[in-house]
Formats: sequence, C-alpha cells, structure tokens
Amino acid sequence: MTQLSSGDKFNSRGTPYSREDATLETLLDFDGKRYYLETGYWIKFCAKRVEPDAHRPSGVSYAITLHDRNNTRVLGFDNAHRYKPKRKKYGARKITWDHKHDRDRVEPYEFESASQLLEDFWREVEKIT
Repeated sequence: MTQLSSGDKFNSRGTPYSREDATLETLLDFDGKRYYLETGYWIKFCAKRVEPDAHRPSGVSYAITLHDRNNTRVLGFDNAHRYKPKRKKYGARKITWDHKHDRDRVEPYEFESASQLLEDFWREVEKIT
C-alpha cells in the first residue's frame, strides 16, 4: 500500500495530479458559467465529463463560445456535434467532432488538451475583442 502525505494531490482516478489534470478540472468547473467583458461581448462555457468514445476520445464534451452584444455567436470551439469537412475530389473522408466556429465559417479543430483548448480560445478572443 502506498503511503500518502497530506500534501499529495491525486485526481479522481487515483493517480498523481498533473498540470493538465488541474487545467481540465478548471475547464469542468467553468461549466454553465457566463462571463461578461467590458467590451460588450460575453463568454459561455459548457464542459462535462463523458465516457471516452470515437467521437470524444478525451472524455470531455465541451462548447466554449464568444457572443457579441446582440447575442450572436462570433466564435466557438466545441465537439457537441459532428463536423464533416468538405471533401476534396479524391480525398479520404474524415468525420471529426472537434471544430471551431468563426462567425459563419466552420473548420476542424485538433483537440490536444484542455490547456491548449483554453489557450487557443483566449488567443482568438483577444483578436476579436
């Protein structure tokens, strides 16, 4: 049996906490929250743990969106529904669920980690606001 000290931190799976675990927990804690920016824009977070599967191998269902003062979504990163990129003439067909909404344009997004997702989102928010 492993001896634990009061300073040891472990995640819900019983393994030592990593920086990524902490960022994922932060993302999950944001679920259902809205933040209003001084510029009139607002941000909405949705993030829940799900059973990992082919569509969400990370085990996280997420949607992070930026809205303007008219409540129109101007930016979003999510895996809430499938995204099928336009097929090239002889290209392989790839269906992905992780994608980015940039106003009316949708493009695939390569989900690497919760920390990378948050960094990418905030970088895009700074460009817009």
